[in-house]
Amino acid sequence: MRERRCRLRRRDFIVLASTAAILPLSVFAQHSKIPVVGVLVVGSPGSERFWQLFREDMRDLGYIEGQSIRFEFRSDQGQSTRLAELAAELVRLRVDLLVTWFTPAATAAKQATSEIPIVMALAGNPVETGLVQTLARPGGNVTGLAGVGAELAGKSVELIKEMLPTARRVVALANAPDPFSKPFVDRIQFAGKAAGIIINPVMIHTSDELELAFAAMEVDRPDAAIVQGSLPTKRVADLGLRHRIPMVSIIRGFVDEGGLMSFVAAEADMYRRTAVYADKVLKGANPADLPIEQPTIELVINLKTARALGLTIPSALLTRADEVIE
Repeated sequence: MRERRCRLRRRDFIVLASTAAILPLSVFAQHSKIPVVGVLVVGSPGSERFWQLFREDMRDLGYIEGQSIRFEFRSDQGQSTRLAELAAELVRLRVDLLVTWFTPAATAAKQATSEIPIVMALAGNPVETGLVQTLARPGGNVTGLAGVGAELAGKSVELIKEMLPTARRVVALANAPDPFSKPFVDRIQFAGKAAGIIINPVMIHTSDELELAFAAMEVDRPDAAIVQGSLPTKRVADLGLRHRIPMVSIIRGFVDEGGLMSFVAAEADMYRRTAVYADKVLKGANPADLPIEQPTIELVINLKTARALGLTIPSALLTRADEVIE
């Protein structure tokens, strides 16, 4: 009997020892799990700059790709109808965080999940578009940076009036499927009324409509156009030059691609703050309690485009510019 008890004790000891050896490994595996960040962007050229700067900023915060963080990057490649599908795919991958660039991407992400935290790198008027409850207390699972794009679009009317004092008619070239298109057009019309300028909204539903839209502008020619940033800006800039229409937008990349002027959020600072938000959320902060931030603003003018259009930019406007492209 005593021999049997000894055998049982010896067997129990082996089981306990094995369990003790295994448990620390499983606990270590849990604590060493690499967070996975899903990144969803609208396929505008500006998204490339965001992706580059955001990754650099995350690295500066101590996240080493492949070692302490993994990214799942998705772009709609200029086809906004794919955003819902891409957002659902990232949710199925059970990413720890979703980072979005531009309002349609943020909207698709929010529609795909109410549980996974979402950090917006850039979204126009998130309260008006229903992404958050208030800027001070977002509520829900969304936080990040507001692009104040509608306000900038309205301010662009004033800049056009300063650049072209005789301007009487301006087109608001809007991306119809983008939820931001309504506040974008509304603010431009409000500013136009104050400045005594007639605003003609032109709603673009697919990129195939751009050529027809510019052909129509030749018939009833505007003095300038304000372009929504989620449209294919390179193509719009090229069409603007071809039809000799001054084009203004609210994203930085537009002037690099040949647009005349941009009144924009300071991108480098904005994406740095996006990385800070992502870091906070990955460390356990609740998006509902993180206030929405608004960026600083920059004016960028492309003098090369101005010369091609035969325009002389007033010296006062050039003096106020944060950057002038020669």
